Amino acid sequence: MPLRALIVEDEPLAATRLAGLLKKQAQPLEVVGTAESVAEAEALLRTIQPAPDVLFLDIHLADGLSFELFERLDIRLPVIFTTAYDKYALRAFKVNSVDYLLKPIDPAELTAALEKLHRQRATAAPAPALPVFDAELLARVLQQAQPARDYKSRFVVRVGEHLKAIPVEQIAYFASLEKVTLLHTREGRRFVVDYTLEQLEGLLDPLEFFRLNRAYLAHAEAIHDIIHYTNSRLQTVLKPTPPDNDTVLVSREKVAVFKAWLDR
Repeated sequence: MPLRALIVEDEPLAATRLAGLLKKQAQPLEVVGTAESVAEAEALLRTIQPAPDVLFLDIHLADGLSFELFERLDIRLPVIFTTAYDKYALRAFKVNSVDYLLKPIDPAELTAALEKLHRQRATAAPAPALPVFDAELLARVLQQAQPARDYKSRFVVRVGEHLKAIPVEQIAYFASLEKVTLLHTREGRRFVVDYTLEQLEGLLDPLEFFRLNRAYLAHAEAIHDIIHYTNSRLQTVLKPTPPDNDTVLVSREKVAVFKAWLDR
């Protein structure tokens, strides 16, 4: 039986090209689905049965970074990352069992990655628990290799019957509360915005804003203090103080990346 692949890629042409290359392999792969966002990929990974044999995963997707999938799901199938980041920076990750292919994907490199996958399957080597990458090193590479792009500079919010533009420089953090996203300014004011935190991650400069957990996306200057919490977790003290003195913890999976983000 051919290996079954799931492609997660927000550029349709790139996804189509990759699917074509997979079909041209000596041992062709069957593409069982494609997704353009973290949300779509999560839905497919929850529903496709049996699970795919390999996941081709772009890093930047329509609604954020694909690494969020590892927080939402227990992913144990082999992953081959496809990315536009600099090949020299990515050499640091070649020591890991997961492969990283530079876009546009070189057919020879794709074949080599698949040969590695076939060898692992032939020896019945247990699939490593993912992610197996060095989180701190990865965070540094993402910061250094971040492609130039324009991020949002202001958000338009409604104040009664009026509209008000809030510059990004005045934003302390965003919080998700009962399916509503609130923008908190440094002056302590709150406004409803029509974005999810996942969407905001793709709209804001990742050097300035960090997704602490499922409910909070904070600006670096809003993090007033960081305290060691239980089970290797971290607690952040935000300014202004969240409503009801909400305890804002850094997700356990993000602690290493968070430390690297702070130490850039």
